Amino acid sequence: MDFCNGTREVTWDKSTQVLWKEAEEEAKLIELGTVSGNTELDRAIHQKLNPDEPWVLIGGPPCQAYSLVGRSRNKGKIDYQPENDDRHFLYKEYLRIIQKYRPAIFVMENVKGILSSKVNGELIFHSILKDLSDPDSAFNEGNSVGGYRILSLVKDVEFKRGDCPASINPHDFIIQAEEYGVPQARHRVILLGVREDFPMTGKQLLRKIEKQVSVGDVTSDLPPLRSKLSRQEDTSHFWAGIVSGHATYLTSNSNDQLLGHEIKMAVNGVSKQIHTGGTRMPAGNYPRPVKSELLSEWYTKNRPEVWLNHETRAHMASDLRRYLYAAAFAKAYKRSPKGAEDFRVPGLEPQHKNWETGHFADRFRVQVSDKPSNTVTSHMAKDGHYFIHYDPSQCRSLTVREAARIQTFPDNYFFQGTRTQQYHQVGNAVPPYLAKQIAEIVYNILSGSNLVNFS
Repeated sequence: MDFCNGTREVTWDKSTQVLWKEAEEEAKLIELGTVSGNTELDRAIHQKLNPDEPWVLIGGPPCQAYSLVGRSRNKGKIDYQPENDDRHFLYKEYLRIIQKYRPAIFVMENVKGILSSKVNGELIFHSILKDLSDPDSAFNEGNSVGGYRILSLVKDVEFKRGDCPASINPHDFIIQAEEYGVPQARHRVILLGVREDFPMTGKQLLRKIEKQVSVGDVTSDLPPLRSKLSRQEDTSHFWAGIVSGHATYLTSNSNDQLLGHEIKMAVNGVSKQIHTGGTRMPAGNYPRPVKSELLSEWYTKNRPEVWLNHETRAHMASDLRRYLYAAAFAKAYKRSPKGAEDFRVPGLEPQHKNWETGHFADRFRVQVSDKPSNTVTSHMAKDGHYFIHYDPSQCRSLTVREAARIQTFPDNYFFQGTRTQQYHQVGNAVPPYLAKQIAEIVYNILSGSNLVNFS
């Protein structure tokens, strides 16, 4: 905690050597599928496992071959053949561990695209289900010594050895995170595998919440910030002048009275003293209470004395006009504006040849305050256009801390590396609050109890 608060630096010396070694053993950089990588992984597993205790395998294959974006890119490659793309079969590296070490339970996560991805005209998900349920047969190991029940965490669905994959609705394995307390419409396939000989006391399903958590519920307590300015003078006074100028232009070139009102209100709320934040931002008059009662303690337990990773990125002045317009539009109409149809003020259109085709309708998207956000992805590291803050007076994209709040990272989780790397870390993660709920289910199965709760 002293390191998070900035009162102590972590250095390489005798007092920290043991901790560094422990970290190196815990987090390994291994290329799976290679002889050296698999040897190192097997060594680590042998070192950690106790053959007399049940254990859990958590992970999943890389998603690039399955994701809709990845498949769209592959279609543009003249010689691309799915059956020749080894990434489709990286799940077998995960399967190898299951077959060789027989975990009591495994949890496997991936994108929705895995359900529709095909190789040689066959759904790869069908192959994955069959292989996970019967790992020995998948590796041609003769008579299987035992398989796994593949369970959904949201539906009363079970796939066993010998079942026909076509009899299963693959969408029953999709978890819609916003239904379970995550302020984000993040939909992912998560499979729960339980070894056949491991007893289960009834079905274990995630519990839906009554009311979804919104972006504003988990970010409105954070200190307001302004964006930085790229390619020109960067001061709060100069920034406020640019925003005021944009507001004058937008209200002069639009007949939309409701939108004009929100723009004027935003400019009235612009402060010439507003900050751009920092890696460790002094708390000042904050923190205020987190609006979401469900997640308040989750975020704030053992919170440091500063705000971590709450720092804005730099935007071009031309984009500030679009951000101001988009955020004011969202506030007025309770939705984000879409493409050329809604960005109807002259001068707002970007210099993009496909702008009016509809293919880039969501290029500038506001995360509306009273709704769950869109899926937080690592792509937000690129420019932030898809993650515009709902408050037009701040006129910016989301900070790493705000994205982390939407992903349900506690406030004491410190992201390091460059800001781009931090956005990648946030976007590639499974929401910790969802992971906690899944972990409770796994623990309940292991313990044979339905009463276990931990934080």
